[in-house]
Amino acid sequence: MKKDIRIGTRGSKLALWQAHHVADRLKAAGLAPEIVIITTKGDIVLDRSLDKIGSKGVFTEELEDGLRTGHIDIAVHSAKDVQSTIPDDLELLAFMEREKVNDVVLSFDADLDLNRPDLVLGTSSTRRRAMLRRFMPHATAADVRGNLQTRLRKLEEGQFHGLVLAYAGVHRMEYDGLIRHVLPETRYVPATGQGSVAVECARNLEPALKAELHRLLDHPATHVCLRAERAYLRTMEGGCSIPSFALATLSPDGQTVQLHAGLISLDGAQLLEETQTAAVADAAQLGHTIAESILARGGREILEEIRSGK
Repeated sequence: MKKDIRIGTRGSKLALWQAHHVADRLKAAGLAPEIVIITTKGDIVLDRSLDKIGSKGVFTEELEDGLRTGHIDIAVHSAKDVQSTIPDDLELLAFMEREKVNDVVLSFDADLDLNRPDLVLGTSSTRRRAMLRRFMPHATAADVRGNLQTRLRKLEEGQFHGLVLAYAGVHRMEYDGLIRHVLPETRYVPATGQGSVAVECARNLEPALKAELHRLLDHPATHVCLRAERAYLRTMEGGCSIPSFALATLSPDGQTVQLHAGLISLDGAQLLEETQTAAVADAAQLGHTIAESILARGGREILEEIRSGK
């Protein structure tokens, strides 16, 4: 089994944090990782919102091309950025232990009042904009693209009163001191995979190496939860442009998994959600079952309206 492992990643500070997190694990096991920076479409096209540039592989496609050519051995992604369906020649090798899943509001205003009538909050997420329209109808949900540092600069310039972001990225970049509000995950249910780092490889990667990387990097409890969440997303045929959400949690004894998932219309007026529990072995089926239920209860019509641009 070879020891030198080429790790593909985007070049943002957060993406590099994730890649170095993986590299540190591999170094500790005696492997020799090398980080390879690859630019994706999502890094280049910053003048349009994610739902306008396409939902599939906007942050992953170029990394996946690197896996196919052997330019890199593994690709590291934020799990929430990974498209719902993986190409047949690739596979998700590991999901690393999940960070706190909540969305948070960052601001330079230590006393930011979320009830102020002129509140402007910046976000690049279709899901977050829809939830803000429902739960904070007095606020303006403004689109903001770019890496975390770019968004913070825009915040400091006064373009927004606050930014709505995933806690995981904020914490990993050590901006905890700017967190003014932690949004409850029971209401602001996160995106599929939020808080976890996903590791992808080519299906034909050397079997012994694949097994060793899985052993070193995968967090079994997180993997079970993401099996349920990703099965939900896959059945919904969702991506970055679809305001769906899913959060799975394991029971204390690790025998069952609960999934809270749903879909919200872009204007926030329609909210469909459901919670069910199943045995861990049935995690993927649980995600599929809830997605089918949401679609049957009006989800198909919401998705059709979104995709038609009405």
